[in-house]
Amino acid sequence: MTYLKNVATLKLDVEKCIGCGACLAVCPHEVFALASSKAIIADLDACMECGACAKNCPVEALSVKTGTGCASGILSGLLNGTGECCCDQGGCCG
Repeated sequence: MTYLKNVATLKLDVEKCIGCGACLAVCPHEVFALASSKAIIADLDACMECGACAKNCPVEALSVKTGTGCASGILSGLLNGTGECCCDQGGCCG
């Protein structure tokens, strides 16, 4: 699933990452993968900016401004009456 291209605010500080995998476990869209015992952002455009990864990271290696990407696109579409969806799945992320 892809949302708005190149807008996700998700950041990963690889130096802080301890490779615990918490981000992989809580991410609903498989944004992360493990490589060389560290998390990597495998698909930034799949991030819906829910913030679960940052809230569950025990070493604060992740940061994200929740609701600024996809959520913003959905809300703007609703408020502007355009009904635009931010993802490529049609029917707004369904």
